[in-house]
Parts: sequence; structure tokens; C-alpha cells
Amino acid sequence: MSNLFSKDFEKNRKAMRALLRVDSSFDILTRAVLMEGKRAEIYFVDGMVRSESLEKILGLLLQLPAGALEKGTAEDFAARAVPYGETDAVADPAAFAAFVLSGCVGLLLEGYDRAVLIDVREYPTRPVMEPENDRVLRGPREGFVESLLVNTAMVRRHIRDPRLTMELIQAGGRSHTDVVLCYLEDRADQKILGRLRKKLREIHVNTLTMGLQSLTECMTRGQWWNPFPRARYTERPDTAAASVAEGQILLLMDNTPAGMILPTGILDFLQDTNDYCFLPVTGTYLRWLRLLVSVAGTLLTPLWYLAVTHPESLPEGLNILKIHEQIGVPVLLQLLLIEAVVGTLKLASLNTPPALSGSFAVIGALVLGEFAVRSELLVPEAVLLMAFVAVANFAQPSYELGYALMFARIAILLCSALLGWWGLLAGGALLLATVSCTKTIAGTSYWYPLIPFNGRALSRLLFRRAINRDNS
Repeated sequence: MSNLFSKDFEKNRKAMRALLRVDSSFDILTRAVLMEGKRAEIYFVDGMVRSESLEKILGLLLQLPAGALEKGTAEDFAARAVPYGETDAVADPAAFAAFVLSGCVGLLLEGYDRAVLIDVREYPTRPVMEPENDRVLRGPREGFVESLLVNTAMVRRHIRDPRLTMELIQAGGRSHTDVVLCYLEDRADQKILGRLRKKLREIHVNTLTMGLQSLTECMTRGQWWNPFPRARYTERPDTAAASVAEGQILLLMDNTPAGMILPTGILDFLQDTNDYCFLPVTGTYLRWLRLLVSVAGTLLTPLWYLAVTHPESLPEGLNILKIHEQIGVPVLLQLLLIEAVVGTLKLASLNTPPALSGSFAVIGALVLGEFAVRSELLVPEAVLLMAFVAVANFAQPSYELGYALMFARIAILLCSALLGWWGLLAGGALLLATVSCTKTIAGTSYWYPLIPFNGRALSRLLFRRAINRDNS
């Protein structure tokens, strides 16, 4: 069909019915209307428009005052006859179809070379409730939902500043998914903002089926082998608003009950919403504890392996680390086996109904651990060590970072098994090199604010500062 509407109503009507495939899809509905002797046709998607709004639109069109269809543009008609705040007139049939499929009511009018769009959409959505995986001790009991408009409204409710900008960009050749860049005009880095706009507009995929993960992969091509997360995700509007107020950029996506905080470096994962539920000294303690536990969970396994396989290098005071009862299964194989079992339990708990997941994980761990020790498949020291490592993975809130640290731990363990203490150093160097080669989605350093050094920003990450001392 033509790239633009014409004043031939019948031609426009046939073209739109073919483009929207009205005869093939039961949920795409049309309604013919006769207004002052002129024809019109309404297009909408059943289930995305409130029936009350549709009835009101039809009533207004059928009772137009005399002269409403006098000569003029489609914009003039919308201004005279459509009492809704969000209306537009488009000349591109493809754009018209995309808006109709997103939930707008489309109106074709005889005698006009533009079509009118009326935004009265209402998407099916679940109630706003606290997210299961992002709870806080004190704070709002609300979380993002699958509706983009609801999510942007919740963020704006926290930041009532006219400089808060919600910039809409569409991605996906077929899905036309709405993506919003949310930022404070006077706080956000304009260079980073420009890079993100460019990356979003250069996405050339048909659909973004897996939400933010699909979007992340499209914006970080060429680094599929790197497990370290390039963004921090949150399902909480208060956390998202706090990050925007600090100058970061929030990326929201339709059909996704989460937001992406950009740019994100490795040190940003030290923070958690619960840090702000306590006094600054307690929040600082929690951050340092989170850092130490993450480092210990990554290095403790290879260190213990080297201690038990090279007992001659241990001082007398550390003999407690030695294995007291040897079994036939090599220590390396035991540790790798426990890693696989812990990963299997985590995977099984994700696919278990919520009412049973907690008890399932505990019972599974106890039964498997007890059986493995009694059958002399594993030594008790290895089970105890890996139990601490499994708990340490949950000390920081990011699942993506937890899996990245697991891969790092296994890589360092294998290097240590091959080269001994030199392998531990080589594995640590490999880990640092991988983190150093990682680039955020915005193209900034993954070590920021350590590299390049920014003392003020580093202090804000390492120490929970009092709100009345924060100059944000």
C-alpha cells in the first residue's frame, strides 16, 4: 500500500483492513459510523480499550454538532469533536496500525488524508504489590507491574520535579516495544544518555521476547562469554527513583515489571535497599559485610583446596583445615560435585510452587548432604564449606552477579588444581582481567568510581551516608 493516506476513503479503508488483517484476527474489531452523511470507521483491539470509553466516543461521533465536518484538517476535527486529552493525527498507515495494535482507538474519516488516534487504552494488569525477590524491612510495599504507564507514574510520584524526563523510544521491528529512558535533565550525564539513545535506535531485531534480558543482549553484542552483569535491575519504584535522583538513568520497558539502572559498575552491587532501613553505621556495616562475604565466597573454595592438597605449606595453627578422614573420591571432584548439586537445588527451588520451595530446598540439602557423608562420597569439611558458599551467594541481591562469582570460583579452583598456589594467582589475575575488560551498557568503566577514580562517588558506595549530609 501507499506510504501515506489519501483522501480516497474506500482506498484507505481497504488498505487498513488488509494491514491489520481484520478478517483473520478475532480480537481486532472495526465499527462503521455515518456522521453528517460522511463515512468513518473505527479500529480497536478488544481487551485493550475500556468499553465505557468506546461507548462515549461512539456517542460523541453520532451526535456531532452541525459543521463539525467542515473543511479543515484532521487535527482540526480532533480539536472540535474529540474531548480527550491525548489525540493525534497521523499520515503514515504503518504508524497508525502500530498505535492501534498498542491499544489506541483509530478513526478513519472520509475526506481527510490523515487518520485520528485517540489514546484511551487500558492494559490488563495485576495489582501493585511488593515484589517477591526485592523485599525491604521498612518501606513502600509496592513494585513495578507489566504496564509501562503505571510504572512511569509510580516513579514520578516519588520525584515531583518538572526536570524528570520520560523519553519514549520504540524497539523491535515487529513488536514495536515501548522503552522509556527516565532521567533528571540537570543530573544525568548527557554523553551517556546519547550513547544509550543510539544503542536503542540501532537495535535491529524483530521482537524483544524476554523483556529486559533481550534488550540487554541487543545492547551488549560481542560479550556473550562474559557472565558479569552490565546493569542493575530493580522491581522497586523507590529504589529506581533514588537512583534517578543520584544522576543515574532508569530504563523501563513495556510488559516488564522491572527497571534497569544505568550505568552500573561492579561496585554498585555493594548497595541494597535494606541499607537505608537502618542507621548509617549499620548500613555501612552491611555493605562491608556484603563485600567481604562475596570475596570470601569466591576465594574460600580454592584456598581450602590448596590447604588440604598441600598440607606442608600450612602453619601449625591451621591444621584444623586438614581433612581428618580421607575417602576415595578426589577433593577436586567432591567440590565440583557439590557445586552441581547446589546449582540443581537452586534450579529446582525456582520451579517449585512458592508454598513448597523453602522446605524443599532445606530438606533436599539435608537429605543429600547427610547421605553423601554417610556413604563416604563427600567429606564433612567439603559439605560445610560449600554450605557457607551457597549462603554467601544470597548475601548480595543480584542473581546475575551470584552466577558470575560462581563461574569465577570454579575457574580459580581449576587453575589451582592445575598449577597449585601459582594457579590461584593466575586465576585471580584472570578474574581481574575479565572484570577490567567488561564494559557497561553505557560504555563506561566497570571499575568506576575506582577507575577512573572519583573519591566522592566511591565514598557514597562504601559508606552509607546520612540523608541530611547528602548533597544530592
